[in-house]
Amino acid sequence: MKEKSKISKLLVTYGIELVLVAMIIIASALEPSFRSFDNFINVIRQVSITGMLAIGMTFIIINGNIDLSVSGIVGFAGMVVVMMQAQGFGLILSILAVIVIGLLIGVLNGYYVSKGLAPFIVTMATDTMIRGLAYIISNGQPVWGVAKGFDVIGQGFVLGFGSFKGIPIPVIIFGVVAVIAHFTLNHTTYGRTVYSVGGNPEASRLSGISIVKSKIFVYCISGFLAALTAVVLTSRLSSCDPTVGVGFQLDAIASTVIGGTSMSGGEGKIYKTVIGILIIGILSNVLNLMAINPYIQQLAKGLIIFLAVVWDNSKRQKAV
Repeated sequence: MKEKSKISKLLVTYGIELVLVAMIIIASALEPSFRSFDNFINVIRQVSITGMLAIGMTFIIINGNIDLSVSGIVGFAGMVVVMMQAQGFGLILSILAVIVIGLLIGVLNGYYVSKGLAPFIVTMATDTMIRGLAYIISNGQPVWGVAKGFDVIGQGFVLGFGSFKGIPIPVIIFGVVAVIAHFTLNHTTYGRTVYSVGGNPEASRLSGISIVKSKIFVYCISGFLAALTAVVLTSRLSSCDPTVGVGFQLDAIASTVIGGTSMSGGEGKIYKTVIGILIIGILSNVLNLMAINPYIQQLAKGLIIFLAVVWDNSKRQKAV
């Protein structure tokens, strides 16, 4: 019985890490090309894009909310950053403008959610509106004409030597974001309020924590990271169209939930979200290498989210 208890505890504590290891082993066995170093770099670079959205989503879900507007922010911010450069506004100004846009949308979402409106409805409405704006300002057409040097953000490498190109800059940006997010959640007063409000909002209010500020804070983080994702993604593409970012919220939520962040709020870790991101990335990569139908890939992602939610619910029931 003690052995079973130890194994159960081990699975609960390190289950997601074991899943990642198992996926790497299985993927390597099923598809030999998966084991190549170039493919590994490709996976890391791919997940770094939606990974930033997942980190923002981790703050949101820990706080007891959801954010469906991130895909719309990516699309709208992407259109704005490219169109501003095409009109001669310059690299820095265009990037700052979309960061401000992301923050303002975060304030809007956070404020109305803090007033008791359903996060699902508020952020879905926001997503629909800003996606519509993306179509309006572009007339539904792709845009291009980025400033010189903008492509380095999404396509550049650092620390290269010999035949090794180096580490992709999007991976560096993602790593820095993950470290800052981990520090913020675990070593700052704001981070502690994120957990507190998500775990027990009434007790948090009675202890003097501002629910409004807490929710605006997490939605601003999510909006900022969605805008940053738009910058990196459009830099990689050197263009943008109104459909960019569609469905990104699915991968962000999936990665967060797979990483063990409780949909009930108050529980979650950034490093486990990163593992969840890698699991989604490896799954997509190996299915693509095996030329699996993309509709089946969508089914697989949905199934993983469902199983992760069931697992989270079973853990909470056992804890009661």
